[in-house]
Amino acid sequence: MDWQLETSGGSLIGRPIGKIDETTWEVFQAHLLDAVRTAASAGSALVIDLAQLDYMSSRGLRVLKIAKDEAGPNAPITLAAPNDRMRQIIEISRYDMLFKVVDDLGSAV
Repeated sequence: MDWQLETSGGSLIGRPIGKIDETTWEVFQAHLLDAVRTAASAGSALVIDLAQLDYMSSRGLRVLKIAKDEAGPNAPITLAAPNDRMRQIIEISRYDMLFKVVDDLGSAV
């Protein structure tokens, strides 16, 4: 799993690339929590661009929940551009009830 971070339109955008599974969730957690802290300190939203993410296991979903709890109202998190597989994972886990999910990155920033 790779991670890219950039700022666009006043939002911080994190891009996980590849798969988040039992071998990569800890790296994802470190990157995501760092991004949450950065967004919260700047008072900006955090967008997680899922366009290049192929898979997320339950451990990755748990990391999303931890990040949401840590962000609180200071850094709202939006999930953007999930592919069909990721959309199915989000819907089955009911994370679409926890996070705002948008079809494309442009709708989030």
